Amino acid sequence: MDISVVVPLYNEEDNVQLLYEEIKGVLDTMAEQAEIVFVDDGSRDTTLAKLEVIQAGDDHVRVVSLRRNFGQTAAMTAGFDHARGGVIITMDGDLQNDPHDIPQLVGKLNEGYDVVTGWRYDRQDPFLSRKLPSQLANRLISRVTGVGLHDYGCTLKAFRREVIDNINLYGEMHRFIPAIASGMGISFTEVKVNHRARRFGTSKYGISRTIRVVLDLITVKFMLSYATRPLHVFGTVGVVSSLLGVTIGLILTVQRQLFGIGLANRPLLLLAVLLIFMGIQFITIGLLAELVVRTYHESQKKPIYYVRKVLGEPVERAG
Repeated sequence: MDISVVVPLYNEEDNVQLLYEEIKGVLDTMAEQAEIVFVDDGSRDTTLAKLEVIQAGDDHVRVVSLRRNFGQTAAMTAGFDHARGGVIITMDGDLQNDPHDIPQLVGKLNEGYDVVTGWRYDRQDPFLSRKLPSQLANRLISRVTGVGLHDYGCTLKAFRREVIDNINLYGEMHRFIPAIASGMGISFTEVKVNHRARRFGTSKYGISRTIRVVLDLITVKFMLSYATRPLHVFGTVGVVSSLLGVTIGLILTVQRQLFGIGLANRPLLLLAVLLIFMGIQFITIGLLAELVVRTYHESQKKPIYYVRKVLGEPVERAG
């Protein structure tokens, strides 16, 4: 199997048949052997029933039905686990992503990229509730992660299989896949894709997800920069805090010994003690985090590096 198109669905009964016909029509024009992996994320309508009918008539369709609604990240991960293609395309199930952009994404991968992300250049969504928060979030994510993309929220993306195989997703991390994968040293690019107005159903996202995106961004930043050396971040804060507390304490001591200035009822004394203890706590947290990280990597044999290729035969060591 060359290409797997992974589509998570939740209550999309009015869209699923039209979406299948569009995707199939596009894949039939391509030379690569392809499959469609629909993931029903615990839909409460007739989405699953319609998927079962579609699958019964097409051997190139796989349907993964989840027991309840686990969220888009979990549904997408289930699709990855059941996909067999060397190239994986992800897209939404609401007909807003255009399947006719799939050949463009695959063509970019064939140019040597590992990840190709869609950019909804002319996005057909309300400005205040969807477009403006998205623009602000994309700028923040790009700045924090160092992976500059115009549209992290676009589900229409293409990945090489080896990228997906080395990524574990939790929470709502699916939108951060390019940033997470950047830690592997992958090459990525962004292409403008068509974005269509929603025809049926209602959006599953709202302005409330902004807080979750910010919290996930903190996690991604930590994983990218300090996943293998947490003491560097906690220890730095701890050392700075302790030094600041000790400095304030020395100043107060000099004032008391040389100038006779009393220490009673001076908030600075309490601040110095607080900073010293906070510093010790941060350093302790860093040391505990180091133990957790080592357990995480060693118990799962999680690599701390990724190899692109190896040239030449291994040299045998002398007895």
